[in-house]
Amino acid sequence: MSERQPQTQVNTSKPHPARVYDWLLGGSDNYPVDQAVGKQLPDLGRRSAKQNRAFMRRASAWVASQGVDQFLDIGVGIPTAPNLHQVVQEINPKARIVYTDNDPIVLRHAEALLYSTADGALDYVAADVREPGAVLDGASVCLDFRRPVALSLIALMHYIPDGDGPYDIVRTLLDALAPGSYLVLSHGTFDFHRELEAGIVRAYGDGGIELRCRTRDEVARFFDGLDLLEPGLVTGPEWYKDTAAPEPEDNAVYAGVARTR
Repeated sequence: MSERQPQTQVNTSKPHPARVYDWLLGGSDNYPVDQAVGKQLPDLGRRSAKQNRAFMRRASAWVASQGVDQFLDIGVGIPTAPNLHQVVQEINPKARIVYTDNDPIVLRHAEALLYSTADGALDYVAADVREPGAVLDGASVCLDFRRPVALSLIALMHYIPDGDGPYDIVRTLLDALAPGSYLVLSHGTFDFHRELEAGIVRAYGDGGIELRCRTRDEVARFFDGLDLLEPGLVTGPEWYKDTAAPEPEDNAVYAGVARTR
């Protein structure tokens, strides 16, 4: 792990999306303020968090099986095994992974718990996706952007409001990647549960977290100019490759994988 990142005091007075997500997954690395948000969410929140995590593992494994050996995971959150690097390094022990998050507690857990294989590499960049230049600069220490990279944006962009330019952020990140790179993205939606929208948005908003879940058409815009791979933009449980078709499940997340040209 890199030691170049500054140590920042953890703010336990305000909830953080990564720690709320940890609570939804049944983790213990969260605080009462995070739990207060999670407890206001319907059961769909827990199910979607677990389904989203399962999509990350399936998609990352498939991309690694295509020969990609570099991964940039932005908004990694609290480590929950198996983590992305464990999934891909099981397929390719030489894979290089950079994790990025803006929460100091995530950095501390990453430094303590995340270890690469001897032949691979693992680094952590303390940065906010709203500053894609800083993310790319930090990641370039470990990753070679002249070769394909898998950009992983898992359950992240619905925390970026329209005013922060979410599509421009993703485009800046993708423009830095070599042809043949991949975008692995999942994103919250209320398309299937409009009746829950007001309560969920309020639960996060009461904690100072702005939530901007998007429609299918809005999520599809993140893949503009890319080759969206089968099965296309679907719900988290519906995205699969080289495995048995999943059972239908109630879900609140869209997911897709695309290749850059």
